[in-house]
Amino acid sequence: MKKDLQISYEYFKNSSELSDIENTLFERAKEARENAYAPYSQFLVGCSVLLENGEIYSGNNQENAAYPSGLCAERTTLFWVAANFPNVKIKKIFVVGGPKEFHEKNPPIPPCGACRQSLIEYETKQHEDIDLYFSSMNEEVVKVSAVKDLLPFYFDSSFL
Repeated sequence: MKKDLQISYEYFKNSSELSDIENTLFERAKEARENAYAPYSQFLVGCSVLLENGEIYSGNNQENAAYPSGLCAERTTLFWVAANFPNVKIKKIFVVGGPKEFHEKNPPIPPCGACRQSLIEYETKQHEDIDLYFSSMNEEVVKVSAVKDLLPFYFDSSFL
């Protein structure tokens, strides 16, 4: 039996189409991106997170000469937030990434597979969807209304 899978998402041509809070998250993620430590790949990623209490936190990717020892911006931010606010729900996550040398043609950069799996863990834990936005510096933005929209066949604790 063959089945189809459909993913719904929103597309914004530029940041002027975003709400005030979405724009704030976009700007915070861009600022975080500038402080990324990516001397090897020259691929900078920033992430901002809006918590249900209205606070916003951000982080960025951190590379290491021993490549597997680095960490993506999404997980850096997510793990810090979870360690410091373990019982506060995450409402929105905004990711901005791309090469250090910005090119107008860079498409919106989605989270990698490992980050999607980490993000779904917290979406599942809080029993509430998380709005996920991703962009490049050209301000095109893609929004999904749940992390599971990007990882529909996710693995969670129900399999254990």
